[in-house]
Amino acid sequence: MSSNTQSLTQSTLAQASLSSIDFVEYQGLARILHHCLIRYPEADFIQGLKECDVAGSWPKFGSREQNSTGRRLLGDFLEQWSTDVEAAEFEKAVITLKLDYGQLFFGPGEPTAVPHGSVYLCEEQLINDRTTVELMDFYRAHGVELQLDYKQPMDHIGLFFAVLDQTFGRFQTETDNQALLRFTQVLLQQHLLPWAFRCCELAVEHARTDFYRGIALLTSDFLAQLQQDFQIVALDKRLYR
Repeated sequence: MSSNTQSLTQSTLAQASLSSIDFVEYQGLARILHHCLIRYPEADFIQGLKECDVAGSWPKFGSREQNSTGRRLLGDFLEQWSTDVEAAEFEKAVITLKLDYGQLFFGPGEPTAVPHGSVYLCEEQLINDRTTVELMDFYRAHGVELQLDYKQPMDHIGLFFAVLDQTFGRFQTETDNQALLRFTQVLLQQHLLPWAFRCCELAVEHARTDFYRGIALLTSDFLAQLQQDFQIVALDKRLYR
């Protein structure tokens, strides 16, 4: 089979798979994960997740273990989250969650689950290394623009979900857009999936709260579902952590 024929076959298979996707739901999931992963948690945001029953309404997808465990951990955490406690106790709960986010994804010191792709993909394990530049070139070529709260590397896992949020919004009215399909496949296959599962694995391992342990598991499961939906195999790249 020629490469062109194989590419056409993969595109046809992916198109058939996409026809059954609820992209409104996928956009909502991407937006939640973006907010969970990109910044320190705020009490109002956590309360909103509880009131919307995010854990209970999260899709089961293929009923993988990471999905069921992630939903259970997140659900247990949100069930216990309460604003109807003494101010000091509530403040302690918020600080505990913020400290967990910091040690996982931000610092001080080196995060235990660094959220930047170049740290995993480049031997020197530097931020803003070669693969970050390649991602930025890819975004420029496809007209992708993001509004950032502050300057940061574009290969932050939380920013990938912002791009997927935009992409799934477009798929709601552009299901047959072959260029959009190819963009999403390349974004996942070449720029995100080669390292993101390792980031999630480290987050599960080092998280000190059920909130971030659950979010990491659900992130990994969602990526596995996208890999299946878009009919792709992640590029096999050497990881340096």
